[in-house]
Amino acid sequence: MKLTIFSSDGTTSREQDFDGLPVFEGDKGRQALKEVIVAIRANNRQGTHSTKTRGEVRGGGKKPWKQKGTGRARAGSTRSPLWGGGGVVFGPKPRDYSKKINGQVKALAFSRALFERASAGELAVIEGFASSPTKTKVVNQMVGRIAPKGRVLLVDAPFTAEATRAARNLNRVYLQEASQLNTLDLAQYRKIIVSSKALETIIARAKGDNHG
Repeated sequence: MKLTIFSSDGTTSREQDFDGLPVFEGDKGRQALKEVIVAIRANNRQGTHSTKTRGEVRGGGKKPWKQKGTGRARAGSTRSPLWGGGGVVFGPKPRDYSKKINGQVKALAFSRALFERASAGELAVIEGFASSPTKTKVVNQMVGRIAPKGRVLLVDAPFTAEATRAARNLNRVYLQEASQLNTLDLAQYRKIIVSSKALETIIARAKGDNHG
C-alpha cells in the first residue's frame, strides 16, 4: 500500500510502498472495530454519577400535615420524589461500565482501523518531527501544509520534550505515542501524521505485537 511521505517541514512529498500495512477485503474486521471502539469509550467512563433516593435524602421524617380534613392531597414526607428537594426515582448510581474484549478482536480492530485510514489517504508519514521545534509556529506551519483543516493526530515514538511543548497549544492538534496508539485514536481523527519511526512501531503492532 502506498503512503505519502513528507519532509520534516511538510514542504515536499513523495509516495512510497509499505508492504507491512494490513490489507482487508470486504467487511472483515468492521464488527470487531465497532466492538472495540464501544469498549474503549465505555472503559473511559468513570461511572461516578450518583443521586439520592427518598431514603437517602436528609429530613422528611415528620408527616407534613394530617391525613384527612385539610383539603390537600395526602402526603407522608417532604422528601417524596413529588416534592422539590425530594429523592430521585430510578436515578443513576455508581457503576462499572467497563467491557472486556479479547486480544484477537483487539488486534483485528486495530489492523482494520489502520487499513481504513491508510486506504482513505488520511494517514500521512513525515520523515521526522524537527529535532528542536522550539516554536509553536513551526509545528503549526508543518501541520497546515499537510492537513489544512480538521483535527490532526501526531504520532511519534516517542516525542521529544521540545516537540510536545511546541504542539500542546494548538487547539486542533493532539499527540500520541506510537506504543499507546489505539483503535479509537485511528478512528476518530480526520488526519493522522506519523513519523517514520512511529510507523515502524505501528506496523509491528499490526503484525502481532501489543494492540489497543
